[in-house]
Amino acid sequence: MSTLIKLLLVGIIPFFINCAVDEKKESNIHSNDSLYINRISYLEQLEGFWLGTSIANWTGLVTEMDKIGNTDDISTLPFYTREDWGQMDKPAIWDGENPSQISNTIDFVLRTPGELWGADDDTDIEYMYQHLILKNKQPKLNPKQIRDGWLEHISIEEENYLWVSNQKALDLMNEDYLPPDTGDPRLNEHYEMIDAQLTTEIFGLFAPGNPELARDLASLPIQTVARNEAEDIAQFYVTMFSLASLDPERSIHDRIDSISSYARNYLPDDEYPAKMYDYIRSLYELNIPWEATRDSIYIAYQIEQRHGYDITSKNLYCNGCFAAGINFAASLVSLFYGEGDLLDTIKIGSLAGWDSDNPTSTWGGLIGFMMGAEAIETAFGQPLSRNFHIHRTRQGFPNDGYDTFLNMAKNGLKVIDMVVSDELDGRVDAFRDRWAIPLPPSTSSRAESYTRSTTR
Repeated sequence: MSTLIKLLLVGIIPFFINCAVDEKKESNIHSNDSLYINRISYLEQLEGFWLGTSIANWTGLVTEMDKIGNTDDISTLPFYTREDWGQMDKPAIWDGENPSQISNTIDFVLRTPGELWGADDDTDIEYMYQHLILKNKQPKLNPKQIRDGWLEHISIEEENYLWVSNQKALDLMNEDYLPPDTGDPRLNEHYEMIDAQLTTEIFGLFAPGNPELARDLASLPIQTVARNEAEDIAQFYVTMFSLASLDPERSIHDRIDSISSYARNYLPDDEYPAKMYDYIRSLYELNIPWEATRDSIYIAYQIEQRHGYDITSKNLYCNGCFAAGINFAASLVSLFYGEGDLLDTIKIGSLAGWDSDNPTSTWGGLIGFMMGAEAIETAFGQPLSRNFHIHRTRQGFPNDGYDTFLNMAKNGLKVIDMVVSDELDGRVDAFRDRWAIPLPPSTSSRAESYTRSTTR
């Protein structure tokens, strides 16, 4: 080998090594007209999404429906407080005198390597939608694709792990109705329930940095089961997830503060979700304990029916404990008071009451995505399982339903490749292993506004 070639190799090889190292560290870059997001970093963050969601889901399931307040025929007061963490679990409203079968004590539910994370309604429909997008080779699913997917992958026999609006939508699909009719209040009396939140947050991650597109991709899946304020609440979460990849150099607390304020701007000011957000944030900013804020929302919304939230007047079972509204309010308690700390957010969410696994799962997924899977393991001080079993609750998937978070994250990258190329007119930069996403002028202005938003 000639001296010249040796010199060239000495110079070029370190250059490529350094480029690879720099690109892995570089999560994203925002220029005036484009957003560049590193796919390697995003892969690890998607693993964090699935891991964080699963931890929060199963931890929240321990206290699900233990504490909903009091009704004419159900008494669960007093609510849990921070002192109840690590103590004996109280029975859920449907469990008689028995504590949770998942854990007798209120504590983190973790799975170690070699164990499986089972699917639940906080993960399985999103898993299914990701699968359907790849199967149909289009990120914006049409009504028939959604119905066919539901009928193929969800059992019509019990136990099928569907409740209220999701179950009603499946029943309507079996009667040949298509989305969005399956979420129409004239056909689905459960349209105000929490279901849409559980099934659609992932669409925000499919459109990084572009909440308008994320909301568009999620619109029909949300309307499959929800309308009105429940639809707006689901879109609030989708918006936050879309913005979760921005400004990684800032603390998670500051980023959550900014993106929640940004998502609040999409909520109509004259409807109860916006008023709930403003009310709960004002209590948080008074620095009163989270338990006092939680007690206040129980009185305000379940007893006094403030801000137009009138579920109590409808005389529903458990006073609408599955409703989107009260669980949105409870979710904001854990979001604000958790201050971006995964463990604290899961604790507060699990103790806050009502359908405690659902809001907790949402924030576990959001913060888990912001952290990445390795940082989650560091936070818990131990290696954790990254194996998943979708056939605990669903059916008809490859490999008898056994999967891994890494493979699920890789499938997520495939979806985003499709979104970037087909919906955003961007490109996959194979050399740098990143997405180059052009930002139209309106989006650039909003991104600048988001970046400059104030933090506590």
